[in-house]
Amino acid sequence: MERAVGALRAIGYYLERDRQPTHRVKAYRRAADTIAALPASEVRARRRAGTLTELAGIGPKTEAVIVEAMDGATPAYLVKLEEAAGELTSAGKRMRAALQADLHLHSEWSDGGSPIEEMARTAYRLGHKYLALTDHSPRLTVANGLSRERRLQQLEVVAELNKKLQAELDGFTILNGIEVDINEDGTLDCDTEILARLDVVVASVHSKLRMAAEPMTERMVRAIANPHVDVLGHCTGRLITGARGTRPESEFDAEVVFEACRQFGTAVEINSRPERLDPPKRLLSLAVEMDCVFSIDTDAHAPGQLDWQVYGCERAEDCGVTPERVINTWDQQELLEWTAS
Repeated sequence: MERAVGALRAIGYYLERDRQPTHRVKAYRRAADTIAALPASEVRARRRAGTLTELAGIGPKTEAVIVEAMDGATPAYLVKLEEAAGELTSAGKRMRAALQADLHLHSEWSDGGSPIEEMARTAYRLGHKYLALTDHSPRLTVANGLSRERRLQQLEVVAELNKKLQAELDGFTILNGIEVDINEDGTLDCDTEILARLDVVVASVHSKLRMAAEPMTERMVRAIANPHVDVLGHCTGRLITGARGTRPESEFDAEVVFEACRQFGTAVEINSRPERLDPPKRLLSLAVEMDCVFSIDTDAHAPGQLDWQVYGCERAEDCGVTPERVINTWDQQELLEWTAS
């Protein structure tokens, strides 16, 4: 059954990568979950009886994939997707080759669509040596933000998963992280004890995005100055395309914010999501001029989105960012020493 499950998940990956509608992706992932949960003998018996489509989540198209895979062939639909999967962009290759990690991504624990292990194994296949799991903080209920209890539980789950992955994937490691909400007063939506236990803290504004420039600047600077914050996430909060529509940039004094990032050793995130591409190039160029350091991240919510990192790499190269100024080009030990300091 592993071939069938793998084929269904691979189809989901290519559909995500190509930004296909969510319902199409979920159809293949649901089918994979359905047959993965069943004994192989039952799946074989249903295949012989022609009753696979009686299972929840299995339709004619996913049944065809399962049958072809069970026959030892690569499903025709997967072959089609693989052949059509060209380069997302021809630029950014030098920077992408230098990256060792992705420091902002989400799993099914918050608003992502896949298990932690699947996100990690995909990142490894894409060439990463480690990643930071940064599920949302409690206040962002719309994104199923983790309570203190769930966060502590996730730490235990990651510790056990790392034992398995480090043995199987050449030492690949999941770092414990968070995307923490920046409250309206600049405080963080997570208690200090939890923040101190995490390896990577990405702080982002998700609420009151239309605040006046002065209080927004103060809000962001206070968060940047927090000794636990390592990365300022998607700083303008803009949306330029996608199913959620568009949203203008938040207003703030960019020079003050980037100077705070420089002084307090907080990286400016280059968010690679196609609907964000944040910060805009004029602000990214300003951050380069002001001697900031950067983190090029996908903000992925599904495995196929982990390949979007090249979009951020392209923008970084266009604006004069050099690899040594990107914290996720550093090896894991160097990064952890930096975040700890």
